[in-house]
Amino acid sequence: MFKILDKQVFSPIIKQMVIEAPRVARKCEPGQFVILRIHEEGERIPLTIADFDREKGTITIVFQEVGKTTKQLGSLEAGDYIRDFVGPLGTPSHIENFGTVICVGGGVGIAPVFPIARALKEAGNHVISIIGARTGELLFWEDRMREVSTELFVTTDDGSYVRKGFVTDVLKEVIEERGKDNINLVLAIGPQPMMRACCNVTKDYGIKTIVSLNALMVDGTGMCGCCRVTVGGQTRFVCVDGPEFDGHQVDFAELARRSATFQAEEQRALERHTCQCGCGGGR
Repeated sequence: MFKILDKQVFSPIIKQMVIEAPRVARKCEPGQFVILRIHEEGERIPLTIADFDREKGTITIVFQEVGKTTKQLGSLEAGDYIRDFVGPLGTPSHIENFGTVICVGGGVGIAPVFPIARALKEAGNHVISIIGARTGELLFWEDRMREVSTELFVTTDDGSYVRKGFVTDVLKEVIEERGKDNINLVLAIGPQPMMRACCNVTKDYGIKTIVSLNALMVDGTGMCGCCRVTVGGQTRFVCVDGPEFDGHQVDFAELARRSATFQAEEQRALERHTCQCGCGGGR
């Protein structure tokens, strides 16, 4: 059992939890993820590690309530326990001094971008971070991202906070202003359409772009094959080969189709859960 030490509510659907998991914290690196199960009969879901503290033995996760399991998770409070918390899983981010790196975080993707941006800056990179969300209410960690970035740009789709526009608008502006030859790498994490859009922008400039994929996943160790994705014409597994890949090589259309495979079943499970508990929380 893994204890929830702290919980913060960023918005009605976005929440943060600090989990007591010393063995995971001891080994994890930026870019990796965990798979958790709330209770004995619960679904296994992957969540990217947003932060870690080796001395305190804690892992921070940030998630958005979109289905039955994430709503159940969001209903838990500090002092409650999670049945299983497995990790670290996946291949860590490749960190070195590339030069100038643009880190783009969209929505909940801001959380997994944070430890990577921090590691890149510690490695000597000039880190330009771009974070955005649909509305200002859904933005979080602006202060934390500012601490680990050389420069930070903030945007919202509806213009309710800072400036109106998409992260891709800012990405293109920064590349145009700095010159494509002065940008050594782009990292983009967020919803699939957002990562695909970022790759479409950078591909025109020939700038290598890394994305972190959120494919359907069951086992998390390469045994089930559920998370397969086509990268550069080859089948890869997000759980062991990723989650990070060269975005220009990812077949995003296939990824989107596979991600929608169980959409109807997921919706029915959420509806049954909501009807049973009356509020979308609990077990």
